[in-house]
Amino acid sequence: MRRFLVLFFSLFGIGCFGWAQAPVAPLEAGNTTSVTLGQSAARLYGPWKFTVGDSPLDPATHQPLWAEPGFDDSKWETVDLTPKEGAIDPTGGFSGYVPGWTAKGHPGYWGYAWYRIQVQVNAQPGEGLAVGGPADLDDGYELFANGTRLGSFGDFSSSRPTIYFSQPMMFPLPSAVVNESGTAAGGPATVVLAFRFWMHPSTLLQSAEPGGIHSAPLLGEAGTVAAGYQAQWLELIRAYAVSPVEAVVFLLLGLGAISLTFFDRSDRVYLWMGAVLLSGAVNSANSAIGAWTQTISGIASNEISDLLMIPLSYAGWVMVWWIWFGLRRPSWLPRAVAGMALLLAVSNFLGEDLFYTVVPHPVGVIFHGVSLVVRLAFLAIMLWIVAKGVHLKGLEGWLVLPAVVLFCIGRFAYELAALHIQIIWFPFGVQLTLGHFALLLLTVVLAFLLVRRLLTSLRAQRRMALDVKQAQEVQQVILPQTHTELPGFVIESEYRPAMEVGGDFFQIIPHPTDGSVLIVAGDVAGKGLKAGMLVALLVGAIRSTVHFSFDPKVVLDELNHRLLGRSDAQATCLALHITAGGEATLANAGHLPPYLNGKPLAMEGALPLGMVPGALFSSMSFNLAENDRLVLLSDGLAEARDADGELFGFERVEKLLQSQPSGSQLATAAERFGQQDDISVIVVTRTAAGG
Repeated sequence: MRRFLVLFFSLFGIGCFGWAQAPVAPLEAGNTTSVTLGQSAARLYGPWKFTVGDSPLDPATHQPLWAEPGFDDSKWETVDLTPKEGAIDPTGGFSGYVPGWTAKGHPGYWGYAWYRIQVQVNAQPGEGLAVGGPADLDDGYELFANGTRLGSFGDFSSSRPTIYFSQPMMFPLPSAVVNESGTAAGGPATVVLAFRFWMHPSTLLQSAEPGGIHSAPLLGEAGTVAAGYQAQWLELIRAYAVSPVEAVVFLLLGLGAISLTFFDRSDRVYLWMGAVLLSGAVNSANSAIGAWTQTISGIASNEISDLLMIPLSYAGWVMVWWIWFGLRRPSWLPRAVAGMALLLAVSNFLGEDLFYTVVPHPVGVIFHGVSLVVRLAFLAIMLWIVAKGVHLKGLEGWLVLPAVVLFCIGRFAYELAALHIQIIWFPFGVQLTLGHFALLLLTVVLAFLLVRRLLTSLRAQRRMALDVKQAQEVQQVILPQTHTELPGFVIESEYRPAMEVGGDFFQIIPHPTDGSVLIVAGDVAGKGLKAGMLVALLVGAIRSTVHFSFDPKVVLDELNHRLLGRSDAQATCLALHITAGGEATLANAGHLPPYLNGKPLAMEGALPLGMVPGALFSSMSFNLAENDRLVLLSDGLAEARDADGELFGFERVEKLLQSQPSGSQLATAAERFGQQDDISVIVVTRTAAGG
């Protein structure tokens, strides 16, 4: 807010006082420009003296000799920084643009270069002067006035200067520097301004006419220069105003996509798309931070974008559409995409000339081409995935196609400029590129696709919920009553599924004529609707089998046969036949043995149902005397866990059985301890001797 208030009052000052551009004309001798200053400032269009390379240092002062006012620069090139009428920077949209040194006889040159100009100024007594550095430049500079260093844009403390994206700078001109030329106060003074420029080699790949100054510096009364400085900041803020808008849009849509997982946790596409959109938000925010601040260097900003965000973006969008259409083949594609993302990061890294002291610039150009090839390969893969989507899902594939096309336009916008297609516009001074339009339209398309997918998912969930409800109803119908009384027996049952539809099952079937009873109890592998379907199958098989046999072994053989050949269809099961006289025959297929009067029956183990044909199941016979209690349990009771992960365990089961609890009390104890699986309990009590 403070910066915008300063901008407002500075612009108000410009409206009230303005700055008058004084005529700039060479003197009779030398390369001196005469500037008369009052409440004004002047653009230093030239003539400038220019040379590539760097200055030797004065052995005594260790200051650059080329910054000294007495240095003879007559053999240097003469450069005019007067812009053509209406000229603007083709990348940033800044006014007063002039081409850099690569367009003025030094193509392909990067490194140090110097600009010098000699000006004669008439300053009013006590009037402060200032220099406004070029607001549009490549890439950083140090400014000297009569050999005195005034400051810099960038950090020149090391052999590899730290540079930033172009920003306005203002440097007060000390009165001592002006007066040291020996002129009387209030009279004309001669000032030699020298700019020591540095351009990074990567800039050669990012602009058509890079190199040094692109907008003439400003010299004049400090207040007027400050007003111009603030106006340039406003121009810079307008130029990159779209980047934070993009960041906010991507952030909101990314968070919205991730939040959809609360509605459908099974669909991974929401997390993938959310992650990719959030990376886009980071990239756009990085662009704004790099353009408006000196928090991170221009190289670091490019590294974040080109080495991390862009490779992740390409790989992420491939995976989004891969998951969107539910593709599985070829199975190696996700690994190949990860490898391509790494290759893109490496080629961008070398193509940006970040190791220019080790890797020659021509090699960097080659890797710049490799980067383009890899990005085109990503494009081809995305289009292939969409083609598969059209083939598999018809309309869904056609709806995704615009999103892929817009993403590709956004990422290849600057390559389209090589085809002489206009890709940048500056309405009201705001930089709008073809990439901006494409990516913002992409968010609209993605929002539509996400809403459509969510609605489709919710409809499917409603159908699934209806199926589960119907399965619950079927399961309630096929389960016996919780309390059954037969001549000589009282049978109590309790069932607590861990999910809406459970995988435990049991049947209590009295013989129609001889007074005996058959009890079959089991546990299907897995939970949920699939387990519920197997339960229905097994209960149906039990009911059909008892029409011709109550023999426990025959029942288990028939159930085993029904499960064979069905993928992942296994179940533990126990079949118990008790005659009216209390003679019990038990066959077991991997189920927990029953507890007789609180103690587990000792019997051999056996394979569960559905494992092998003709399986042999353990069996035993015993008698139930009057008042004997036989308890049949599923493993869900012993496998209950508390918050610390401790098992309920068989010891607790045996201890609990000593008090002869009801089936409901047993199930409740395990449920409160921490139910993890289906719990079923059957308690058979012999009430009197049968006859």
